[in-house]
Amino acid sequence: MNTCAVVILNWNGVNFLRKFLPGVLNYTRLPGVKVVVADNASTDDSVPVVRTEFPAVELICLDQNYGFAGGYNKALAQVDAGYYVLLNSDVEVTEGWLEPLLNYLESHPEVAALQPKIRAYNQPGYFEHAGASGGFIDSLGYPFCRGRILSDIEKDVNQYDTVADIFWATGACLVVRSEVYWACGGLDVDFFAHMEEIDLCWRMLSRGHQIKVFPASVVYHVGGGTLSAESPRKTYLNFRNNLLMLYKNLPSNRMKKVLWIRYFLDMLAAFHLAATGKFSNALAVIRARKDYHRMKNSFTARRNENLQFTVRTDLPGMYSGSILFAYYFKKIKKYSSLRIE
Repeated sequence: MNTCAVVILNWNGVNFLRKFLPGVLNYTRLPGVKVVVADNASTDDSVPVVRTEFPAVELICLDQNYGFAGGYNKALAQVDAGYYVLLNSDVEVTEGWLEPLLNYLESHPEVAALQPKIRAYNQPGYFEHAGASGGFIDSLGYPFCRGRILSDIEKDVNQYDTVADIFWATGACLVVRSEVYWACGGLDVDFFAHMEEIDLCWRMLSRGHQIKVFPASVVYHVGGGTLSAESPRKTYLNFRNNLLMLYKNLPSNRMKKVLWIRYFLDMLAAFHLAATGKFSNALAVIRARKDYHRMKNSFTARRNENLQFTVRTDLPGMYSGSILFAYYFKKIKKYSSLRIE
């Protein structure tokens, strides 16, 4: 068994592979570590390019596009390694990025998953939206980061360089113990894409594992490589999957209240999107809520399983207040101004 497999899930990302895969190969030369590209049935030249230009890379070809969650589950089931690194194709790694992450996990068996610090590829001095220096969540299910609250992204001036407990590690660069990954069920394939790593991290935390950010390791993420921030499809997946995640993981004594509040907040979000001319995104929110209700019953068994294996509900990295209230009414725009329990 390999010590670690760096697995890049690709879908029509041949340009990203040509741009960033050489750096991954150059900076990931460690004993027992292999690089794998799992292709989600791309229709571009990704597969022939990997075969001809990167022969050292192991290639897994999936028969259709299973999305982020299903694609990784299908690919990782074919990978024999003690640690998985889920790495986006649009991530630039840096020299020495992987070894300290693996060393930390080796010396901290209580930690199930880890992420490096994520900076923005196009603005290298700033954190990147999807992960920054560790992911958190508020009491109503809204994610934010150490270095990014809603759309406000901080400049990285080494203010968040300590190793810290977090609620979720970004799927852009997620290092996870393979044994824990499968014991907790892997990524939920019905999410397809978006929020799936937060859902997995919630399950890991509730079952007693720890998740950390290790900022001494730094990578750079382009972001939005598949769906832009303005995409109605992305809006739909984020809203639908966030609701499904809450239904799956919230303790029974909180679920009804949280989901009622979310109904009103989601309607407010749809109204705001429509009022600002983003009609397709507003409709995406409405459709997300409709599909959540349609799909909810099929998630009941998964919810019951999560509750059965839960050993703690006081989870690190969960903000007890509302990040929306803190941002819009208290004018808190930086993580350092919050009080995280």
